[in-house]
Amino acid sequence: MLHGKTALITGSTSGIGLGVARALAEAGANIILNGFGDKAAIERQRAALEELGVTARYAPADMTRPDEIAAMAEQAIAEFGAVDILVNNAGIQHVSPIEDFPPERWDMIIAINLSSVFHTTRSLLPAMRTRGWGRIINIASAHGLVASKFKSAYVTAKHGVLGLTKTVALETAGDNITANAICPGYVRTPLVENQIGDQAAAHGISREDVIEKVILAPQPVKKFTEVAQIGALAVFLCSPAAETITGAALPIDGGWTAQ
Repeated sequence: MLHGKTALITGSTSGIGLGVARALAEAGANIILNGFGDKAAIERQRAALEELGVTARYAPADMTRPDEIAAMAEQAIAEFGAVDILVNNAGIQHVSPIEDFPPERWDMIIAINLSSVFHTTRSLLPAMRTRGWGRIINIASAHGLVASKFKSAYVTAKHGVLGLTKTVALETAGDNITANAICPGYVRTPLVENQIGDQAAAHGISREDVIEKVILAPQPVKKFTEVAQIGALAVFLCSPAAETITGAALPIDGGWTAQ
């Protein structure tokens, strides 16, 4: 379905981003990975994507640096002509009461989780317009729709991502370009798996109780969203069936935001 298209996924060397990259590659898109991590591991991930019959590249741009984002965009356009599918996934978190929230952590979260979305979109949108096709998918969060205590920067950034998504959708409405946000609840990633064990040890309770009563407490459906499910939704948003879906915030959160 996506043969001949190129997708850039920020924060895609692990977790959700890597899962989305794999799903898009399985649909035929060339892939540009981005993120930090062990160089050998990243190379294995890149090579594994190419085994699916696509071209895969790795761009190490730091999402806090607009100059590096612009350079990544220029390189991608030079090689592929355009980035047809942009998935803004890079993100970090810090949990603290607001009066104790370190200002430098606030600045970092806003830079990576929100400002980078502006910089990637700004850099890659002109080539999408020239080619006459584009799909922008921002990985927001249930926290783009509702708030939680102690996550002031993250909640602010994700709410901002939804506003930016809507604005881009309106500005591109006549250009065969769509912009949408996926809003996951809790997703089963290696990081979350580690947190389950840590929480079980800290509270002296079972893994099952940690999952149901601690981590998934906000969700009526006591199941993690799987990375592959987010990847499948991203592929759908790139399909002809989704060509009139734009400016949407799509929860995939076990009913969290339905309450």
